[in-house]
Amino acid sequence: MEDKPARLTVLMDAEKKKAFEALCASQDITASQVVRQLIREYLARHGIDRFAKERRRANGS
Repeated sequence: MEDKPARLTVLMDAEKKKAFEALCASQDITASQVVRQLIREYLARHGIDRFAKERRRANGS
């Protein structure tokens, strides 16, 4: 994880937020963990090498 955490505020429909949080809870993972993973995957998919390496480590590759 980065040395200095930063906050990202996301505005979304209340129903989607509720469904997202419920799904995360059912999988015993926090919404923040899912969002961080999605961001790592998005950066890696777009060729930001530093995050591609981090993603491989997280996946055990």
